[in-house]
Amino acid sequence: MSATEADVPPVTRMLGAFVATHPSRGWDATVEREAHRTFLNWLGCAIGASRHASVEAALAAARDLAPSAQASVLGRAECLDMASAALVNGISSHTFDFDDTHLKTIIHPAAPVASAALALAEHRGAGGRELIDALVLGVDVACRVGNAIYPDHYDRGWHITGSTGMLGAAAACARVLGLDAEQATMALGIAASQPAGLREQFGSMTKALHPGAAARAGLTAALLARHGYTASSRALEAKHGLLQTFSTKVDWRELTDALGARFEISFNSYKAFACGVVIHPCIDGCVQLRNAHGLQAQDIERIFLKVHPLVLALTGKTSPRDGLEGKFSVYHACAAAIVFGQAGESEFSDALVARPDLVALRKRVSAVADAAIGKQAADVTILCRDGRQLHVFVAHAIGSLEHPLTDADLQRKFHGLVDPVLGRERSDALIECCSSLAACQDLHRVTTLARPAPEPSARRRAEAT
Repeated sequence: MSATEADVPPVTRMLGAFVATHPSRGWDATVEREAHRTFLNWLGCAIGASRHASVEAALAAARDLAPSAQASVLGRAECLDMASAALVNGISSHTFDFDDTHLKTIIHPAAPVASAALALAEHRGAGGRELIDALVLGVDVACRVGNAIYPDHYDRGWHITGSTGMLGAAAACARVLGLDAEQATMALGIAASQPAGLREQFGSMTKALHPGAAARAGLTAALLARHGYTASSRALEAKHGLLQTFSTKVDWRELTDALGARFEISFNSYKAFACGVVIHPCIDGCVQLRNAHGLQAQDIERIFLKVHPLVLALTGKTSPRDGLEGKFSVYHACAAAIVFGQAGESEFSDALVARPDLVALRKRVSAVADAAIGKQAADVTILCRDGRQLHVFVAHAIGSLEHPLTDADLQRKFHGLVDPVLGRERSDALIECCSSLAACQDLHRVTTLARPAPEPSARRRAEAT
């Protein structure tokens, strides 16, 4: 519902001042810890997907612009200009659909925010403290905006990670640049005219473009504001501004209440499964029953799921054609969970989506929407060919706030993503760096470790010069 002008708080200026003036590490140890966990999870996802076809294509397109080398492409030897690095790393970190999730809004905040902030911070020679501060504040801006307009905005067809991420990226980059309150307000105003992302693109490479484009847009907005470019100081809250244009529902309190005291990164979660978060309870339930009863695919007559309606709206693909579509098929995900006992990135390869035994099993999965089932829950029943009927109700899947991944879980996930790209030694060193990132004086150590070691001949040539 649209509000009268007198009812609307000046949130663009409020958020701009918050980003510019909030004290460094102005939060408790829980928030600080979650910021480091968020960065580690994001970094692993970005490196893990760095050789995916979507990243190869994005990198080729970026090279067509003949960019200067300003910032690293994670997991690769190439460097690009800041904006292109933010774009490509944003794409890479979201390609596997394995990144962090702010469950209240289904925003994946690190992909746009960290991708923009790291590219800028690396180029400017900023330290880890500045990067962590920017990450916390940028995530807060993106997720508070999401809180205010979800679910109406999402239900209209917007991919909320992209359509709020440019604000989070702009906020983070404004902080790295040290913009004052007026400049930060302008950065948010400029970013407000650059939303990206449609739900129609889910299951295609373009889904991952959304946070990449948001990262690039937010970085560009902050740089424009730094040089005096202007925008409406009411770009978020005005009648024809972003919020009231995006959604008929705007909860202004979500933007202003406890601003600077409650931080949305505290509510971040990290995926145990490399696919749409709404089907994680179904996967968790299938894995539980498989492991508890020693089930194999040939033992199963049918799998019956009762799920929230959003599950079928987002992941109802009965016949996915490739791995990206498989991430949005509750049927393939449950089949993979039974066969492999997990649903990591390898379980969503093109080859496995087409494998005959998995295709046959997913055809024995039935799902019905039930509005009584919560978004984070699933009711799973397996009918066995020997007559057994096995059942589990999953209220909250592993990886949720109620059942979070431990630090050890995150490190195992990181190794699974990064070791195949960079090797175990570099992976271990990156975990060590990320654990104390705020104390890191030079981010080049992180970005150097996050790229392949140079070939011996190239190393010798570099030493000779």
